Amino acid sequence: MKQDQSTIVRDLLENTLYRMDENMRMVRKSFELLKEEDLWEKPNATSNSIGNLIVHLCGNMTQYVLAGLGGREDQRRRDEEFTINGGLTKAALMDKLTAVTSEVKQEIKGLTEEQLTGHYRVQGFDLSGTGILLHVVEHFSYHTGQIAFWIKLMKNRDLKFYEGFDLNAKNESEC
Repeated sequence: MKQDQSTIVRDLLENTLYRMDENMRMVRKSFELLKEEDLWEKPNATSNSIGNLIVHLCGNMTQYVLAGLGGREDQRRRDEEFTINGGLTKAALMDKLTAVTSEVKQEIKGLTEEQLTGHYRVQGFDLSGTGILLHVVEHFSYHTGQIAFWIKLMKNRDLKFYEGFDLNAKNESEC
């Protein structure tokens, strides 16, 4: 059964927003186990701290969605995201990520089919609007996984992201 474009666009946007909310949920749950001194710790010289990852996620989403799709000026200084080694608290980092994610979600909610099929040059890459959304969700998920792994390593604790869900349930053909 073929869906019309408006249904496909709506479904893409709703699922993008859902995945962003899921990443935020997992980051918040991960942060519950962190102490202030954990934020800027690095497992080794070639890895990033959790604080760096949060600042980096904010920079990436701002560049791709707010500047790329939203047409705002691109003011990102990517290299600085990885050189910060303190100065932001756990609460400040979570507030920053929450604010940027909220702003990005508002931009996504208002996207048109023209914006999704349009082409943009972001961070040196040629992407469609849909490609930008896929990148942002994939990138957010990637670093959410890194944050979760780093916290599990530090705290030796299960983060229980899916507590209460039966993850062994078999697929069903239709919901």
